[in-house]
Amino acid sequence: MYENVIQNLKKNNINVIFAENKEKVSSIVEGLLFPGATISSGGSVSLSECGVLDLIKSGKYNYIDRNSNGDGKTSNIFKEILDCDFYFCSSNALTENGELINVDGFCNRISAISFGPKKVVMIVGKNKIVKDAEQGFLRVKRIAAPLNTVRLCLDTPCSKLGHCISLEKSDTPGITEGCASKNRICRNYLISGMQNDSGRITVILVDDCLGY
Repeated sequence: MYENVIQNLKKNNINVIFAENKEKVSSIVEGLLFPGATISSGGSVSLSECGVLDLIKSGKYNYIDRNSNGDGKTSNIFKEILDCDFYFCSSNALTENGELINVDGFCNRISAISFGPKKVVMIVGKNKIVKDAEQGFLRVKRIAAPLNTVRLCLDTPCSKLGHCISLEKSDTPGITEGCASKNRICRNYLISGMQNDSGRITVILVDDCLGY
């Protein structure tokens, strides 16, 4: 099931570590880090579910909390995060071609994925694997965005419908089609394919379902 995905990630200069289950993830992550490393993370249910968030906030490391100001939108904090040693997040989808699909509202997470932190570590459950980029963006519209708006208590059409409003008109809406809500969380789009900096991004692929 995973062999093709793993090989294609490697072809794209993305490191891959396979974890047999979510309980294995924290020890794998600990082996990647060094004491006092400067670390930050994006909002991620996956990090919480496998214990990684507890680890990186344990006091062994210099953790930069993007929400330390209360609203998660302080530009100075985001600039500091872009200079950290490790950035942790998940991915909205992972294609069979080894592409990482991510969508953001404020753009802080996809900014860090594409540029800045010395290392990016993504914890990706098997439920995030899709055939291609189109299916990845549909996954955001059908699963990730609606569930995250509910989690974040945001008043959007998808939080009520359980799917993006664009799916009311078509089964295959355009990537950026959707609502005009001020709370919309799918504003900025990133496809990470072939990487110039070999090994900067590491995907820990977990044989468990994690996050949205």
